[in-house]
Amino acid sequence: MQIAITTLDSAAPGSSDLGTAELPDELFAAKPRADIMARVVHWQLAKRRAGTHSTKGLNDVQGTTKKPYRQKGTGNARQGSLRAPQFRGGGIVHGPVPHSHAYSLPKKVRRLGLISALSLKHAEGKLIVLDAVAGVAKTGDLAKKLKTLGWRSALVVDHAVDTGFLRASRNIPAIDVLPSIGANVYDILNHDLLAITIAGVAGLTARLAIGAEASGGQGEADQGEAEQAAEVHAAGDQTVSEQTAGDQVAGEPAEGVQS
Repeated sequence: MQIAITTLDSAAPGSSDLGTAELPDELFAAKPRADIMARVVHWQLAKRRAGTHSTKGLNDVQGTTKKPYRQKGTGNARQGSLRAPQFRGGGIVHGPVPHSHAYSLPKKVRRLGLISALSLKHAEGKLIVLDAVAGVAKTGDLAKKLKTLGWRSALVVDHAVDTGFLRASRNIPAIDVLPSIGANVYDILNHDLLAITIAGVAGLTARLAIGAEASGGQGEADQGEAEQAAEVHAAGDQTVSEQTAGDQVAGEPAEGVQS
C-alpha cells in the first residue's frame, strides 16, 4: 500500500515532493474489528484504575464498644453496638475494598486490536505519514503549523520521541506524542487524526511482526513438546510390554498376577 509523505510545513497531504511510503497491507488494510478494539480499550481502562476505593466497616468506625442498653425490658429492639450499620455514623456493610481491577488479555487479541485501530484510521482517511517531526522547539511555532494544517486533535507517533517536539506540543490541547512502542488502541481512537513518521511506521511494523513471530514460535514449541511427550510415553509403554513378556517366558508371574 502506497501513501503520500507529507510534512508539518505542507498545507495538504501529498503537496510535498517527498514521494510515497510503503505501508504493510496486513497492518493498515485489515478489516477493523470493533469488538476486538472494545475489548482492548476496556482492558486498558481497567488497568489504569487506581482501585483505592474503600469504606469503613463496623470494626473500622471510631466509637464506643459498650452495649447501648440492656438486652431485655426496654421495649426496644435488641442492640449490641452503636457502630452497627443501622445507626447514623455506623459501619458500611459489604462496601468496596481496595483491589486491582487489572486482568490479563491474550497477546493475540491486543495485537489484533492495534491492527484494527490502524486500519480503521486508514479506512477513514485520517492516517497521515510524516517525514519527521524534529526541529520544532517552540509551542507557538508548532501551534501555527497545526492551525495551518487544520489539526485540532491528533496523535503523533514516532520511533523515538524528539525531546524538543515533545516540549513544544505538551501545552497544546488534544495533541499528544507517543513512541512506536507506546502506541495503543485507546489513544489512537481518542484522537481524530493519526500522524506517523516514516521511522514510526518502521517501528510499528517491527513491533507487530515480532508479536506475530513470537505467537507462531510458541505454537510450534508447544506442538513439538506435545509430540516429544507422546513419543516418550509410547516408548515407555513398549518397554513395559517387553519386560512383562520376558518375565512370562522365564516362568515368573507378571506384576499383579497371582501364582
